[in-house]
Amino acid sequence: MTSVNREIHLASRPTGWPTAENFRLVETPVPTPGPGQILVRNRYVSVDPYMRGRMNDTKSYVPPFALDAPLDGGAVGEVVATEAEGFAVGDHVLHGLGWREYALLDAKAARPVDPDLAPLAGYLSVLGMTGLTAYAGLLEVAGMKPGETVFVSAAAGAVGSLVGQIARLRGAGRVIGSAGSPAKVDRLRDLGFDAAFDYHDAPVAEALSEAAPNGIDVYFDNVGGDHLEAAIGAMRPHGRVAVCGMIAQYNAVDPPAAPRNLAQVIGKRLTLRGFLVSDHGHLRDRFVEEVAGWLREGRISQDETVVEGLERAPEAFLGLLRGENLGKMLVRV
Repeated sequence: MTSVNREIHLASRPTGWPTAENFRLVETPVPTPGPGQILVRNRYVSVDPYMRGRMNDTKSYVPPFALDAPLDGGAVGEVVATEAEGFAVGDHVLHGLGWREYALLDAKAARPVDPDLAPLAGYLSVLGMTGLTAYAGLLEVAGMKPGETVFVSAAAGAVGSLVGQIARLRGAGRVIGSAGSPAKVDRLRDLGFDAAFDYHDAPVAEALSEAAPNGIDVYFDNVGGDHLEAAIGAMRPHGRVAVCGMIAQYNAVDPPAAPRNLAQVIGKRLTLRGFLVSDHGHLRDRFVEEVAGWLREGRISQDETVVEGLERAPEAFLGLLRGENLGKMLVRV
């Protein structure tokens, strides 16, 4: 085992769109575990849209990233040293100290995973936080019922692509997705979406009206802005919106112009509910059982865009914000 650990630090806080200069690759000594701790050699780390908000020094549901310190996030890896009962060298674990090669953590902060049940990367995507976000948001937050029409924005992304597939498997009457390129639209059709459109081709409200002429019942929002405005306009009475993210405004300096039709929420008796996946841990066992079954049967899949090398983690994150990924964006360490 090498004595050098590489980490990605936040060098400065971005204003608007982040750049490569906001990150720094730093070498530190590989730490040694103390009582109750394990040392993990990370194999995959996750980069996710919510991380952009943590780069700002503002109060939110999670603390901001510290300057001149490693960023963190989902990671999966192999235990290479242990001083904790219940963990042996060679075990594989899921944890929250990504953006580094070696992670030192308390054993209680790690969750064992089985590489024979699914590939390691799958525990950061379809069987991980990404999958649970899709499952909980669609079925518990939005309360989708069989026969309903579901619209998903950023539908070719990690969460959105799973939302559409779960909706189909759970009996949605019609599933519609928006994406940012013709290739992504084609992929959504391959995944079983009934309709899909490229939001660059026409105003979102116009494209959604064509795809769902009778309206929608559920909107899974990953984008905000003009997508949310279009969804409100297309909603049937008592429609529900699960607000997972608003990537359209994460890098905005000025307040968003849309939605301008928020008053329709009243007359249509709509429900708009934001959520965090951390509030839905009680669903984990049911989620894993159901989704793992779909995986075994070949009825659900997760696209992955894998960038090689920890030093390219900032590049992967910036590509994610630009929509360059298909499915889950991962860095192989």
